[in-house]
Amino acid sequence: MSKSVDLRLAAVLYRLDGHIYAETAKVFHVSVFAIHTWVQKYQETGDLSDKPPHRGFKKIDPEKLRTYAQEHQDATQQEIADEFGCSNQAISKALKRLNITRKKNAPLQGT
Repeated sequence: MSKSVDLRLAAVLYRLDGHIYAETAKVFHVSVFAIHTWVQKYQETGDLSDKPPHRGFKKIDPEKLRTYAQEHQDATQQEIADEFGCSNQAISKALKRLNITRKKNAPLQGT
């Protein structure tokens, strides 16, 4: 669990006030490694807040997939996977997330 920015700052200032790492860690109930990391980050950036989480797509851009699926309605999932450079299962999951359904079987001939 992440500690609050106020606690981190208090620990860093306590450490920079001349106390040793072990004493600082004991007072703030965190590891020596955490104190060291916070001090280093504070000295490099002057900020102790967490990075915002990266919530992007990895290989499959949802909008590109949606556009491709609309333009190539007769393409199989394997063909789409080859186009996007990923697995058939990844395309299947991405299409499911986008609520796009695909035909499972080819239409019967002669009926």
